[in-house]
Amino acid sequence: MSTSKLQLYNTLSRQKENFTPINPPFVGLYVCGPTVYGDGHLGHARPAITFDLLYRYLKYSGFKVRYVRNITDVGHLENDADEGEDKIAKKARLEQLEPMEVAQYYTDRYHLNMQQLNTLTPSIEPRATGHIMEQIAMIENIIANGFAYEVNGSVYFDVLKYNENKPYGILSGRIIEDLLANTRDLDGQEEKRNSLDFALWKKAQPVHIMRWLSPWGEGFPGWHIECSAMSSKYLGDTFDIHGGGMDLMFPHHECEIA
Repeated sequence: MSTSKLQLYNTLSRQKENFTPINPPFVGLYVCGPTVYGDGHLGHARPAITFDLLYRYLKYSGFKVRYVRNITDVGHLENDADEGEDKIAKKARLEQLEPMEVAQYYTDRYHLNMQQLNTLTPSIEPRATGHIMEQIAMIENIIANGFAYEVNGSVYFDVLKYNENKPYGILSGRIIEDLLANTRDLDGQEEKRNSLDFALWKKAQPVHIMRWLSPWGEGFPGWHIECSAMSSKYLGDTFDIHGGGMDLMFPHHECEIA
């Protein structure tokens, strides 16, 4: 087994680096999968093919690879922000379907597309709705560590508190002072301590169909906590490779790091 010839571009360092697994012969690979509210497109195909090639090469090289690629079936709100409707719930309302009907239909369509592209299936394909308890437990831990706060049944990550010890923006290259100056306050988000704070858990309004019981009342998880919980469950708190589309670098992957 050897990765001496394998170099990967590390977005954190902005350079290609020799790949050495943390715990050979094992390799942990997590890739952000689709939010299943519509048909796939080339943006979904690119990471699927890219990481399929990497998955095949690592396996060919003799490594034991656990490839985890999630399905986001709740919590991804419109405009990738902490406002608006859940993308799947909105599609369900327009089509007069149950949200899980929408999620299942487009998950099946995505799988068909992946077969058409001749990509291998991942080792594990977790769904966000199947890991609510793990997400709640992670949120409780973040609150206990002083980096999140609850307001009116919603829980937000305290970005400024986190930034006191570790730089927020390390992945995307954004500077927090510029973000604070240029991030507009969204309607209905007065309960946040500052505009950069992102939702870990959102209180479900009466019209919100997808909801679960939590220590903070009925609600649903935020988009960023979902991948954090699922990746750590199956790969541990530290693993080798986290991939996804470049459009996810900010805010999704940035918030995952935090």
